[in-house]
Amino acid sequence: MEKKEFKAESKRLLEMMINSIYSQREVFLRELISNSSDAIDKIYYRALTDEQLEFKQENYFIKLAADKENRTLTISDTGIGMTKEDLENNLGIIAKSGSLAFKNENELKDDHNIIGQFGVGFYAAFMVADVVTVISKALGSEEAYKWESTGADGYTITSVKKETVGTDIILKIKENNEDEQYDEYLEDYRLKAIVKKYSDFIRYPIKMDLTSRKPKEGNDNEFEEYTEEQVVNSMIPIWKKNKSELTDEDYENFYAEKHYGFDKPTKHIHISVDGTVRYNAILFIPEKTPYDYYSKEFEKGLELYSNGVLIMSKCSDLLPDYFSFVKGMVDSEDLSLNISREMLQHDRQLKLIAKNINKKIKGQLQSLLKDEREKYEEFYKSFGRQLKYGVYSEYGSNKEVLQDLLMFHSSKEKALVTLDEYVSRMPEDQKYIYYASGESIERIEKLPQAELVAEKGYEILYFTEDIDEFAIKMIMSYKEKEFKSVSSGDLGIEEENNQNDSTDPSEHKELFDYMTSILSSKVKEVRASKRLRSHPVCLSTEGDLTIEMEKILNAMPDNQNIKADKILEINTNHEVFSSLRDSFEKDKEKLQLFTNLLYNQALLIEGLPIQDPVEFTNDICKVMV
Repeated sequence: MEKKEFKAESKRLLEMMINSIYSQREVFLRELISNSSDAIDKIYYRALTDEQLEFKQENYFIKLAADKENRTLTISDTGIGMTKEDLENNLGIIAKSGSLAFKNENELKDDHNIIGQFGVGFYAAFMVADVVTVISKALGSEEAYKWESTGADGYTITSVKKETVGTDIILKIKENNEDEQYDEYLEDYRLKAIVKKYSDFIRYPIKMDLTSRKPKEGNDNEFEEYTEEQVVNSMIPIWKKNKSELTDEDYENFYAEKHYGFDKPTKHIHISVDGTVRYNAILFIPEKTPYDYYSKEFEKGLELYSNGVLIMSKCSDLLPDYFSFVKGMVDSEDLSLNISREMLQHDRQLKLIAKNINKKIKGQLQSLLKDEREKYEEFYKSFGRQLKYGVYSEYGSNKEVLQDLLMFHSSKEKALVTLDEYVSRMPEDQKYIYYASGESIERIEKLPQAELVAEKGYEILYFTEDIDEFAIKMIMSYKEKEFKSVSSGDLGIEEENNQNDSTDPSEHKELFDYMTSILSSKVKEVRASKRLRSHPVCLSTEGDLTIEMEKILNAMPDNQNIKADKILEINTNHEVFSSLRDSFEKDKEKLQLFTNLLYNQALLIEGLPIQDPVEFTNDICKVMV
């Protein structure tokens, strides 16, 4: 019996394919089952044009059988089988696809779903087997042949007897070693789990003889084992059914069966595309945040199928980071079953699918916001932070996609509002979109800096999350209206309110210059306030960096002690100001005491730490004496 060598660069290709293309050994079973499904498909397609050939689907199946004693796993199918020439051409030349050749020879259109495109999947068997044996009898042939190989050293083909048309692939499973437990591929429960994971939606039944237990007849307290043939795959994927056939409950059951989450999805998106790239997808917007969502452990991605066969359980390339909360799957006939993660990153079809999915998700969220406001607000409480991160990341390149989905608490509405709703209510004389930042709504409502804006009747957006201001800095403006913090040094409305001041601030330049010198290392300037009404003092800022941003940046592990340019503003209409004037004229030491007290008071209002709490308490005592 002559051993033949693999042709061309097959030896090197076999080694590279086993070690590089497949990251998990268990996928060998997926590949072999897919080949078996292809073989049955070929009979079906031939029956379409051959009147003498009748295709009865109930006669076609794939069967798995493990023999622990002899360490063999057999995958059998009732497909078209292979002649000696087929074995030579399809299995003797790695990366030559019999399915692709069949498709071309029969001039099948692209909508005929034959999976095998590159012809390398079969050789994944060598990841788990020392010896691979293929026994096959072709449709219409009286002869059967055995192809056998131990790997890259070559193969043999011999004549054998086989009663039925089809193919048996027999794997001699490797012995266990320190790195791998190959015994698992002889365990029925493990084989069944692999089928459910990768091949659940293969259109033909995948059968196994499984052992179960039942009560003994006449004695419910004792049990006996029995073996019966069971179909272990569901065969019909939900995404290939018509949407009109499905109910919300069907989608919710699918969500639960696939373990996408323990909650119920807020919304589902069922996509069927038959254009430049063909694919089906079912996407879910979850109701609740996964426990690890905002952690490094969370892994985004959709399940990716090729013709009902799982290629990847977490394909991150299908989702942008800002929509990473979306769960679901994509099935495309145009993707190779053998495609690797590295190849996927450069796949044109995948990029087109991802682009379309992105549009569909945004469209669904916009519809939810418009038509089911309460549901959207519940979703936003869970995932709004991620949308804001999406605006901030990549230097704001995604702001146009996401800005209409953002919501913030409104000082007027006492509820979440969109930027569009805010702008639509702006008075004609209002120049800016005003916002205030703080740890909570309750604290923001008490901010002295907001008094002037509120007095003008302008709406204020409340920013309570650490990402809010950073995201808004990336947006910069919305519908030609710039954002302005109520703590900004220039609110754009001060000049209109000078008439409310009882004194001219320029009269007190010497006083404020002296106070500035006292606080020279802490503030940029002390000045008369045009925004304060009832409060004596507050801090404002100049430049892009606000006090809230300073707090957030300095709370990070790589604290760089970043400081905003702070202005201490004094309300010249407040009775405290009289004490400041008097002390400036009569007691400079007392003025220094008052200045430090007011500065520390302003820090407390902002939630900033006092540099020297002991000195602060002593200063309070001095005032009380």
